[in-house]
Amino acid sequence: MSNQPPPQAGLLVGQPEAHDRAPGTVPTLRDPALAILNVAVVALFSLTVFVSAALLFIVQPMFAKMALPLLGGTPAVWNTCMVFFQAVLLIGYGYAHATPALLGLRRQAILHLALFLTTFIALPLAVPEGWSPAAQHSPFLWLLALLLVVLGLPFLVVSTTAPLVQKWFTGIDHPWARDPYFLYAASNVGSLTALLAYPTLIEPNLPLAEQSRLWTLGYSLLAGLLLCCAGVVWRSRPSITDDHTRTAQTRSGEALPIERIRLSLRVRWILLAFVPSSLMLGVTTFLTTDVAPMPLLWVVPLAIYLLTFVFSFGARTRTSNQPMHRLLPIVVLPLIMTMAFGAVGPLWVLALLHLLAFFVLAMVCHGELARRRPPAERLTEFFLWVAVGGVLGGAFNALLAPVLFSRPIEYPLILVAACLLRQPRSLGQPKALARWDFAVAPVLAALIIGLFWAVRAIPITGLPGLLLISGVPALLCFALRHRPVAFGLGIGVLMLTTTFLTEDTRYRTLHRERSFFGVWQVRHYPNGNFTALMNGTTEHGRQSLEPGREREPLVYFHRLGPIGQVFSAMPPSVAGTPVAVIGLGTGSLACHGRPGQEFTFYEIDPAILRIASNPRYFSFLKTCPPVTRVVLGDARHSLVTAPGGHYGLIILDAFSSDAIPSHLLTREALRLYLDKLANPGLLAFHISNRHLDLEPTVANLAADARLVALAQREVGMTREEAGRSGRAPSHWVVLARRRDDLGALPNDPRWRELSPRPDRRLWTDDFSNMLEVVRWH
Repeated sequence: MSNQPPPQAGLLVGQPEAHDRAPGTVPTLRDPALAILNVAVVALFSLTVFVSAALLFIVQPMFAKMALPLLGGTPAVWNTCMVFFQAVLLIGYGYAHATPALLGLRRQAILHLALFLTTFIALPLAVPEGWSPAAQHSPFLWLLALLLVVLGLPFLVVSTTAPLVQKWFTGIDHPWARDPYFLYAASNVGSLTALLAYPTLIEPNLPLAEQSRLWTLGYSLLAGLLLCCAGVVWRSRPSITDDHTRTAQTRSGEALPIERIRLSLRVRWILLAFVPSSLMLGVTTFLTTDVAPMPLLWVVPLAIYLLTFVFSFGARTRTSNQPMHRLLPIVVLPLIMTMAFGAVGPLWVLALLHLLAFFVLAMVCHGELARRRPPAERLTEFFLWVAVGGVLGGAFNALLAPVLFSRPIEYPLILVAACLLRQPRSLGQPKALARWDFAVAPVLAALIIGLFWAVRAIPITGLPGLLLISGVPALLCFALRHRPVAFGLGIGVLMLTTTFLTEDTRYRTLHRERSFFGVWQVRHYPNGNFTALMNGTTEHGRQSLEPGREREPLVYFHRLGPIGQVFSAMPPSVAGTPVAVIGLGTGSLACHGRPGQEFTFYEIDPAILRIASNPRYFSFLKTCPPVTRVVLGDARHSLVTAPGGHYGLIILDAFSSDAIPSHLLTREALRLYLDKLANPGLLAFHISNRHLDLEPTVANLAADARLVALAQREVGMTREEAGRSGRAPSHWVVLARRRDDLGALPNDPRWRELSPRPDRRLWTDDFSNMLEVVRWH
């Protein structure tokens, strides 16, 4: 029986529990009130961690959207932000672990409230005026500095709140204080709610300035909730789970020991947190490269990541993880095969396959974390090591992988690591590690190579051949699913071997380079005798190697297409004037110019300049008639220095990729273009895109600026014709101040005049809604 004195009158949180009463004591009438108050305390602490987590995960996509316009909309912005968020989270967890042990919970609560109040000087959040990245270098360090200056202190304080409040809860005398991990689930529910609310409710309805003010209000609410929690800590009797109390209390004259944690267990915690963190960024890179860098597609993998924490640590949802272990081979094998063979089926099918596999793998890892969680007195240390694994996983993808690998292979590597991390006893069939587990790799590689040569010798072509090469090894891997090491090594060999054996033989890769803005490839296609510049699945230009066709613009820029018609139909007052092109690509647009004409290309990625100016790959910049120059840096920032009214034609070729820079499609951006455009002059927007319909957005901008807008979506070209000619259909919009400035285009039936869309809100620097331009079919 406890020798602690009874609590003061009215402090029912510290009321002695049933085990503290003398035998035979009848509960008093105050017990119902005690039960109600205990529920209220749980609600208060749960709401506090919920609000803190919601603020934490609203500010992440919000600030990333603030930074996107400065960096051209690349998916690497999100990965870099995630590294920063995880690193600050680690620092916050270190603070939450160390300060209660040094100060005790009561004094630490005072310190945290004081620190929290000082951060209001950094609010509301906004990017400072004059911040722009250096043109010649990777903007990674610049972006980290921006995050640190604008977001560092508020994000740090909010990131400490969830583990710290959970630690406070273990220090009060409450029936649930010994197992506070339900608060961790509440924290992740808050994070998940915020992530889903941002792209569906907040971004489509609120400008960035309003979003920042709303976040400040939420921050003030959190300050009030923390004050209430600190009051409970101060007025409550300390719990035996409080570190200071535990070591101070004695039983038979000896201090109660705190259980030691083995180094191997800490390493296991790190690994189990590392793999899902890295997988999350791998899946995010896949989605944002093949669709668009919008918060919706950033938050889906992160939401799944948090949901697995909720399922794994929730008091009500915590269940056996064996079903996920059984599902793992079923979802991983098809995923590995689609990646190895470069499957290009319906995008939504591939996206669902990747997300389902990520969910299962994250559940396996986080389920193991939950199963290996320590007692409550080790809670903050546990979270600290989990944060270490998370930041290492993010750093691996965002920092190391771009340096170590010229192609994005970190994603399949971590898939294999996730398979290797499974514990045999978790599968319900304990099996000791055997030497032959390691023999699977060479045997499987020999089998795949043998099947490959057999298929070629018979021959069996097309899908049947691919299924034979991969199907038999996949069945063998599935048979080994209960042996994690053999299964993981088999998956790795299957991925590696089939990728190299079945690599597309239609082309030869001349150059591959990975930059902050993507992975670029220069390919030579012998059958068509041309070279092409690729970023993922998007082609950014090609050049024919046939004699006499070296200076012919191809794909979207061919002379018979919309942009060729623009150059041909220009009135004499515009023809021959200086031209600005936003987006360099291969530089083939220069071949529409005249001798002596000035072409200025604005390009954000130095890697593109190195490729386009290398005559081994492309020679447009050297051999086409105009005088060309390239200005490195974000186009909007670089264009500011151009003389007013200097360009007769401004071409925006930054939207054909799926990573569109939305800041180039705002009212403020259009005003800048018009200021640099001669009178008369033309603006041409290349908006060919597989997944985004940008025509209504441009139409509304034109109507707002009282410009004439014509559009053409090129049709009628068969795949065979495109293959023979090297051309590709494209979608363009041309703007001018007056109809006469468009020359002969208004009378060309291939062009149609655009009308504004009242149902679409005008894009500005403070507002853009990517959801409304997505093609969902």
